[in-house]
Amino acid sequence: MYYSLSFCQNLDQRMKYQFQVCRSFKCVLDRLLYQQAILQRLCQNAEWLLCCRSDSGPNTNALADALAIAQHHDAAEKLVASSLAFLAESRSSTGTQDSSHKLSAELNPVQAHVSKGRPGRCPLLNISYCPPTEAAFADGKSLVVVIYNPLGWKREEVVRIPVSTQKVTVKDSGGRTIDSQLLPLSNATLSIRNHYVKAYLGKTPSEALKYWLAFSASVPPLGFSTYVVSIAKQTDAGSTVSTVYSSEQSMTNNIEIGQGNLKLLYSADGGKLTHYVNNRNLVTATAEQSYSYYSGYSGTDKDPQASQASGAYVFRPNGSSPIKSESQVQLTVVRGPLLDELRQKLSPWITQITRVYKEKEHAEVEFTVGPIPIDDGIGKEVITQITTSMKTNKTFYTDSNGRDFIKRIRDFRTDWDLEVTEPIAGNYYPVNLGIYMQDNTTELSVLVDRSVGGSSLVDGQMELMLHRRLIYDDKRGVGEVLNETVCVQNECEGLIVQGKFYLKMDQLGEGAKWRRTVGQEIYSPLLLAFAEQDGDNWMNSHVATFSGIDSSYNLPNNVAIITLQEHEKGKVLLRLAHLYETGEDKDYSVMTSVELKKLFPNKKISKVTEMNLSANQERSMMEKRKLAWKVQGSAEAEMKVVRGGPVDPAKLVVELAPMEIRTFLIDFDYIKMFGS
Repeated sequence: MYYSLSFCQNLDQRMKYQFQVCRSFKCVLDRLLYQQAILQRLCQNAEWLLCCRSDSGPNTNALADALAIAQHHDAAEKLVASSLAFLAESRSSTGTQDSSHKLSAELNPVQAHVSKGRPGRCPLLNISYCPPTEAAFADGKSLVVVIYNPLGWKREEVVRIPVSTQKVTVKDSGGRTIDSQLLPLSNATLSIRNHYVKAYLGKTPSEALKYWLAFSASVPPLGFSTYVVSIAKQTDAGSTVSTVYSSEQSMTNNIEIGQGNLKLLYSADGGKLTHYVNNRNLVTATAEQSYSYYSGYSGTDKDPQASQASGAYVFRPNGSSPIKSESQVQLTVVRGPLLDELRQKLSPWITQITRVYKEKEHAEVEFTVGPIPIDDGIGKEVITQITTSMKTNKTFYTDSNGRDFIKRIRDFRTDWDLEVTEPIAGNYYPVNLGIYMQDNTTELSVLVDRSVGGSSLVDGQMELMLHRRLIYDDKRGVGEVLNETVCVQNECEGLIVQGKFYLKMDQLGEGAKWRRTVGQEIYSPLLLAFAEQDGDNWMNSHVATFSGIDSSYNLPNNVAIITLQEHEKGKVLLRLAHLYETGEDKDYSVMTSVELKKLFPNKKISKVTEMNLSANQERSMMEKRKLAWKVQGSAEAEMKVVRGGPVDPAKLVVELAPMEIRTFLIDFDYIKMFGS
């Protein structure tokens, strides 16, 4: 059964985290809509920017409804037949087109005189296909890049766009030239670009793409900044072309990437990660990363214990094998003023790019896995492992739907005596935000850009499952094998998955700040839109930078906006969440507050009504009907729940205790907002 968005919004506490479905959408759209993976956040970003459920003009309703269907738990885990996956893809694509029109209008604060002046998006930017950026420099024209930040705090990040020319320069909204770097495209990126554009659009890309253009962007909270990319004049400082070293050249010394506080060391022989060094927090550790796969049970064995196949619903490994290159690993080192990259071809079907940004203290690992070979008659479930010398005592932590981090102990359950029959699958857990482990001195944290499975099956080691391709049905209801393919002109091959994970090591007790802050930035990435201009006409007729909140205000670092959505004229639904658990961080696991007057400047708030979590009844009415549960033990033994106090109608300040989520309907004076 599929639920409509309106139905899901009216579910009560039993759907406690329903409003967080956009995190579940990450899994849905990455698995069902790989070619549009960047759109997994469009619903959330569009709602925050647009107050999207409008009934007149372009809106995001079709996309929201399509994603409401896709949030069904079977769709979220790819436990549906291919026909249903294709249907979800079609509806999401239609909704995406409608939402793009609305986004274009809302990112265009001053009405453009021609439609070409409106900023548009690139749905296939994740596979380096973006026609506006590739062909924007003809006849002296330049490219306008509008970058929107859906978070409530200012962000400084490096963004990358594909370009087809080397002689470019980047300027901010004030006309100042900023640092930029050109990185040549890898062979794996070009291969995916050509194959999947032809598969999805039915044509081969016309432009001969050459580079990723990377530049530093500074974007205000709940707002946007504008940058202009143009052909560099002789007097301009053009983008720096990265220096490239390949394994075909002599690499006799160990390889070091990273120009800031973080440095990663690799062996020259084979390019294996050996050491992690952070000069600021003084963490130095031995570390190694590798790839393996689990062979899936076929379910055809006569032994009853082996009769269950590994499939869509069931993870049933039958041994593991390391993935080794058939020849010497191909290495390429790319260096520049903003970031370094190490590119590795680890096997014919696995490549990896590790990035270290100069101003960041974590590593970004972009993996490309597939098509997984099954010619040998063996289904494979591909994992990556990060191995350290940490003494973790069977303990690790995984997030619960992006909120609490739950302590996991290998082969142990707190509620019952566990009989271990599946030592691998029985210790696997869903990872939506991240996974970490710690010892007496150090924490190792890994964040993900999509829902995956994860575990720590060996002390000091953690693993993530990145891709699966199997050849037997597990007979649990789908009725088909988990063997997704992509076809071009009737030639089909296994699905290629491209994604990212992020890793960082900290002193014990210091990792939560990074997990919570960067976790929000991964979950709500910067949203890019593009327009073309002649001369300076676009910049002269449009607002170049904007923030939706008071210019002197940022949301506290321990608070996130979960929902900001228009319900009807003059009324907005707002959900605020405290990001930290009690005791998680000495600075941020405390009571905090949000000033609504600064969150909505230039608007007259006439009424604030606190609602229950699903916003279908007032909190005061819900508490009157609350059931009195009988709890074992004395009342004194119960842990006191700390909550923020009521909102003073004059001060309009919302308090949030650790892990608290509060929901409000806010009424504005509509006449004062929009005129009579």
